[in-house]
Amino acid sequence: MANYEAQVCVIAAGPSGLSAAVQAAEDGAEVIVLEKAAAVGGAANMGMGPLGIGTRYQKQNMQDVSVEKAFDMFMEYTHYNVDARLVKRYFEQSAETIEWLEDMGVEFEGAFRYFPKSEPTWHIVKTDTGIGPRAASFMNKALYARAQELGVKVLLETPAKKIIMEDGKVAGVLATDKDGNEVHVACKAAIICTGGAGCNPDFIKEETGYIHGKDMFNFAIPGIMGDGLKMAWEAGADKLPVRIEQAASVVGVEDLPGSVSNIFSQPNLLVNKFGKRFMNEDHMQNTTYLSNAVSQQKERSGFSIVDSSIVRYYMKNGVDNVSLVRPDPDVSDFIEGVKMARENGNTGLVVADTIEELAELAGIDVDNLVDTVDEYNDYCDSVDEEFFKPKKYLRPLVKAPYYCAKICPGGYGTVGGIRINENCEACDKDFEPVPGLYAAGADSCNIYDDSYMFLLPGNSMGYAVNTGRIAGMSAAEYVEE
Repeated sequence: MANYEAQVCVIAAGPSGLSAAVQAAEDGAEVIVLEKAAAVGGAANMGMGPLGIGTRYQKQNMQDVSVEKAFDMFMEYTHYNVDARLVKRYFEQSAETIEWLEDMGVEFEGAFRYFPKSEPTWHIVKTDTGIGPRAASFMNKALYARAQELGVKVLLETPAKKIIMEDGKVAGVLATDKDGNEVHVACKAAIICTGGAGCNPDFIKEETGYIHGKDMFNFAIPGIMGDGLKMAWEAGADKLPVRIEQAASVVGVEDLPGSVSNIFSQPNLLVNKFGKRFMNEDHMQNTTYLSNAVSQQKERSGFSIVDSSIVRYYMKNGVDNVSLVRPDPDVSDFIEGVKMARENGNTGLVVADTIEELAELAGIDVDNLVDTVDEYNDYCDSVDEEFFKPKKYLRPLVKAPYYCAKICPGGYGTVGGIRINENCEACDKDFEPVPGLYAAGADSCNIYDDSYMFLLPGNSMGYAVNTGRIAGMSAAEYVEE
């Protein structure tokens, strides 16, 4: 057995774990980090940047995003069904956290909206290749370098297995190294930052009812199995509901050319298996709303339908709505992209010469879809009497071939499960802190209730970094006392 000793043991080195380790070390604690993978950064290596509210970037661009405005938006959105004290502390600290990261050498492109209806709170990390996926890996590198500078010991390929409790307090953490040898870390405080259970289909089905790969297509970062949740519950933390941080998308989107997923994400006709519309398609741009709406349909699926005239319009003029994930309005390679995707085995795409044929191939009720298209085309000449979609997005389906894409619930992984307070102390069923036990990031993220707050983008990573810092502060103060 290998033995180590530290005041604070951080379990996992994603954005919340790295932030916790750096903050605790800056506050004078001796810190050791246990990381299951062979590299640090976790799911954030796939992301682009954290939320910030009231930052200099927003002020420079005269963007009105105050803590008060964001807090009110957030609490109304969740119907006050979440911890207001934690939300307030997170938002109030978020601008200073952007500066804290900048002091480590992190640079930001600015503050951005994710999609037109959202607020400019997403602070995208600057890279050497411009704006794009994996930008936040540069932030992780800076956090890791700062941790090493502060003397934090990081043990890679060393997954934590159990939190040792003595007299009701944290006394250590048991782990194993890559060779299967037991590792014992004696410590007074443990901070759980393991990122949820997005890669554990059995856990997802048991906790949420969704079946990964069938009616749920969330990101599944290897190794994110719910280890920290189970350790926290065993150590006495109260178990809260675990949910999926949802964001729907076209089935097989990761293998599709950008133009294909871009066109099928535009506010055109959207129907369910019965051939009936089920939302104002203008709200598709908020993929959490779309995911929620699709989840209420038969087989948890929806179908986005366009015709050749709509495709030609987009190819000539660009799409209606762009987002920072699909920033390019140019979709001129759509037809080639659909052909390539179908040749590569994408079963979610259908092309047909008639609406009837399209319905049969896609598994949609034929008669209902014919009626829905007729009715929808009538709305395009007047107003949308069914769901009140803005006139500018009403384009009739009249010209073959017709194109259809299946849309299913997706998301970033699981959130929530460990009860915490505004100090990121893990709490028991009586809401009392478990001495020495803390949680941050996705494991503790109970603040969205049933829907991810996409109107304030960057929330997932912003919550991780800021609760990591709060947990680090709290743990350092606890061990000092």
